[in-house]
Amino acid sequence: MHSQADWAQAAQQFQSLMGDMLAKAMQQAAGTAPGTPAAAPMPALSFAPDKLQELQKQYLSEVGALWSQNMQQSLQRDKRFAGEAWSGNPVAAFSAASYLLNARTLMGLADAVQGDEKTRARVRFAVEQWMAASAPSNFLAFNAEAQALALKTQGESIAKGMQNLLHDIAQGHVSMTDESQFEVGRNVATTEGAVVFENELFQLLEYKPLTAKVYERPFLLVPPCINKFYILDLQPENSLIRYAVEQGHRTFVVSWRNPDQSLAHKTWDDYIEDAAIRAIGVVQDITGAKQINALGFCVGGTILSTAAAVLAARGEKPIAALTLLTTFLDFTDTGVLDVFIDENMVKYREMQMGQGGLLPGNDLASTFSFLRPNDLVWNYVVGNYLKGETPPPFDLLYWNSDSTNLPGPFYAWYLRNTYLENKLVKPGATTVCGEKIDLSRLDMPVYIYGSREDHIVPIGGAYASTQHLPGKKRFVMGASGHIAGVINPPAKKKRSHWIGSDTKFPPKLQDWLAAATEHPGSWWTDWSGWLAGHAGRQVTAPRGYGRAQYKAIEPAPGRYVKAKA
Repeated sequence: MHSQADWAQAAQQFQSLMGDMLAKAMQQAAGTAPGTPAAAPMPALSFAPDKLQELQKQYLSEVGALWSQNMQQSLQRDKRFAGEAWSGNPVAAFSAASYLLNARTLMGLADAVQGDEKTRARVRFAVEQWMAASAPSNFLAFNAEAQALALKTQGESIAKGMQNLLHDIAQGHVSMTDESQFEVGRNVATTEGAVVFENELFQLLEYKPLTAKVYERPFLLVPPCINKFYILDLQPENSLIRYAVEQGHRTFVVSWRNPDQSLAHKTWDDYIEDAAIRAIGVVQDITGAKQINALGFCVGGTILSTAAAVLAARGEKPIAALTLLTTFLDFTDTGVLDVFIDENMVKYREMQMGQGGLLPGNDLASTFSFLRPNDLVWNYVVGNYLKGETPPPFDLLYWNSDSTNLPGPFYAWYLRNTYLENKLVKPGATTVCGEKIDLSRLDMPVYIYGSREDHIVPIGGAYASTQHLPGKKRFVMGASGHIAGVINPPAKKKRSHWIGSDTKFPPKLQDWLAAATEHPGSWWTDWSGWLAGHAGRQVTAPRGYGRAQYKAIEPAPGRYVKAKA
């Protein structure tokens, strides 16, 4: 049994935990960062008079209709209040309906702000965060479902919620899944293979062939270093890595080391030279191939493309065909992430960690979670703590909670040169590993994929790469978001994808999409056919891992991926 003092202490710790997370999102939305010495004040806001008048008229009309049938309909449209406990309790129903009305009105007020687009976006983001946090469903005193459950279970749900709360405080993040049900190497990241090379930044994994013959041109995957590689190898039935192996590709994957203080000085140049370029060279050495095929996912695609540009400047073109999944090269359209980036914020990060230090993985995880606060934060607060539920096991959410640190100098360079100044798409504007970057030198065939509902790499940002890469291109848009759109195996027969012209890429995505055709199911099969066309002839599959000095070090998935932030 927990005493009243235990409850008070846990509540205070939880309030501090959630307050810190929300404060980071709110402060960064306002153009600052926590602890910034000289935070830039928000500009004075003005509103469009006609929109204000219309909002006032609509608000007064809807206030009068709160007790009508419209109130019940508005509750049913929001999953937070759709349960019978809300509609069956007049006080709770009125509380929820009033909240929804105020939320709509405040969002309308945010849309009525006059000013530049960045200011308007920050106001919208701040209002969204506040309204998500202040929903009556987030508080036991107002949540009719949680109260009904507490009565039904004779307080057991509250006791279980207390246990969940103490557990999450101890681990430092809100549980999105039952993490006890997963273990890397046991039931996620299980595709058979071996570590064939390692240095202080990454391990290189080679996977056991599943076909008698393989394509002569090997295939290297570079995942994002802000996450762990096994998003591409969750379970056998949804593993892009296993799928590539099954298609006959001799497959290698970069497994990034989770940085600790020994890597706190590492830079963007280090990640390009000693990781991406080194991985390409090792794959060539092991296989004897003059050229390889390569795939980059998210930040991994940015790293891989930068590495290819460095090599092109040196007169080397080791990549025959390139795949970019939800990748930024042109950072003009970064979506909601733009609210976090300005000169003040970047300078603060440079002062804080530009010469050394670590960006904690939980900071990044919190930022990404608050991009979708109702789905990725408050939904679990209500379920875990107010209702005492254990979230069901879900491999993707387990991976999402397995955060990674970033070296400060790497992160500071990335912020300034991409999100803030967008230098990668300006020929010669930035120097990496002693070479001027010019993406127009990347004339290999490229397969570019973007997800229609991606909130991290908006579909327009993914499509923008078509305007900067001069070689033969294929652009495909998939349904859903940043992860679910990518991890969409054909056997599931879910979602759809759009394919358009391979020769005409107008500047605007909408113009390309107008001529594109929707196809049911996964984009993987289209990509597999494209990649096979660039993989060369088939040869007898190797019987062992590595070659010569590149002996198997340990079984996949290796040690690096198991290190916690």
